[in-house]
Amino acid sequence: MLHSPDGAERDGRSVELSAAQYGLLCGAAFLGGTVDAIAGGGGLVTVPALLAAGLSPHQALGTNKGQSTFGSFAAWMRFRHAGLVDDRTAKISFPLGILGSLAGASLALLIRPEVLRPLVLGLLVLAAGVIAMARLRPREEQAGRGPAAAWLIAAIALGLGVYDGFFGPGMGTFVIAAYVALVHLPLARASANAKVLNFASNLAALAIFARGGVVVWTAAVPMAVAQLAGGFLGAHLAVRRGAGLIRGVALAVALALVIKIARDLILEGRVG
Repeated sequence: MLHSPDGAERDGRSVELSAAQYGLLCGAAFLGGTVDAIAGGGGLVTVPALLAAGLSPHQALGTNKGQSTFGSFAAWMRFRHAGLVDDRTAKISFPLGILGSLAGASLALLIRPEVLRPLVLGLLVLAAGVIAMARLRPREEQAGRGPAAAWLIAAIALGLGVYDGFFGPGMGTFVIAAYVALVHLPLARASANAKVLNFASNLAALAIFARGGVVVWTAAVPMAVAQLAGGFLGAHLAVRRGAGLIRGVALAVALALVIKIARDLILEGRVG
């Protein structure tokens, strides 16, 4: 989720963490990076850990982008080394992902992102269905090639870039499902190419949060090191284990997000 820090609470407080808290945050970053590299959803681990460490909500979101950017980059490089990332797809999705994320952040200034929660619940269920029914065997080598595929990839990158900048939850799951359903990529290639878009969106978010001064670098830097390791491990596992692992993790992430968003809606209803 990318909100402009111009509207953030700037409490100006310094964050002092103990050695134990640093250890827990790095552990969360490693686990989050591993999960995120396989199927997205690493923020389900790292954001609660940052909040539990005493960061404000905006500091937690900014710091999360500060460290998760490194995990998505490490995953991208590992998948690319395995030959699963299509450079032509990356040339389309990377710039449009950045542009979309920045546009989504601007939109968040005008409309409350939370209005998307009911819609996102339904879309997560749909995305989970697409992933559950995806073929485990690789499709033909030409999947994702050609002019029509290029236009679809551009639309996915721009549209989901806007979504990530505006709201964010389920971004990785949605990208994988879109690549599978619309571009007809096998799960392993869909997950690999999703990392390019994830990195682009994270990078745009990090730039805005850093400019607003809500990234706690004393936490983000050590977590980034752990994210690098986790992102590499997650991508390595996805390459070795293939579509079966990606499907299982993606479905687990989608279920966890459905539960979280539904819980938030219920709690908001009680407060209202």
